[in-house]
Amino acid sequence: MLRTSMKMAAAALAAGAVLTACGPVELGAAAVMTSQRISTSTLAAEVSNLNQGYLKYKGKISLQYPVSQMPQQVLSWLVRFRVRDQLAAARGIKVTPAQVQAALTAITSQAQSSTPGTKVSLTELAVANGLPPNLLTALAQYQAIQSDLVSRMDGGTLPKSSAALQALSTQFAKDECLVAKGLDIKINPQFGRLDYSQYSIIPAPAVLSATGPSPSPSPSASPSASPQLTPAC
Repeated sequence: MLRTSMKMAAAALAAGAVLTACGPVELGAAAVMTSQRISTSTLAAEVSNLNQGYLKYKGKISLQYPVSQMPQQVLSWLVRFRVRDQLAAARGIKVTPAQVQAALTAITSQAQSSTPGTKVSLTELAVANGLPPNLLTALAQYQAIQSDLVSRMDGGTLPKSSAALQALSTQFAKDECLVAKGLDIKINPQFGRLDYSQYSIIPAPAVLSATGPSPSPSPSASPSASPQLTPAC
């Protein structure tokens, strides 16, 4: 699935201040990042693009999220793209069309290898994972930036040892985290809050009644399952 094939892209697929339901967000903004904003109209247009893809392919794909969560899925991708673009700007990286095309080819190949024996297009997999199909080029640029920066971090050649690769991955994640932190990202509470572990939008906590009982922790809950609401860097 695209979730697997895009794991590196969505985990590095990789954000700001502590987000609360009462935090101020500009009118008409789904998210605000320092001097930038993602407007609710932009989000609505991209959600419409995703929904059109869903209606076209719903007999062939299985969504990895509830249909009602389309706005959160799309906003997550838009936030990831903005953070990665800011990282590129901070490092003076300008990927070329050839690099973007190479990244798109690699993503397509990974997606096909992750679904052996099935004829599922990259567009269908994008929809299944909450990415509007028209943003596949943005995804390729997102990945191309990562590839370029990681390559520069190691002098132009990726190391072969798993330990060295892990060290690069850790450094990349820290660099991106610092950029995200500097963006002071605020999410419109209408859509939820930001989980920094995946740069994803998750539901805001339910408002408890003042006279209601205190919630008991779930026996299955674990620290690793908890959302990361502040940058780790």
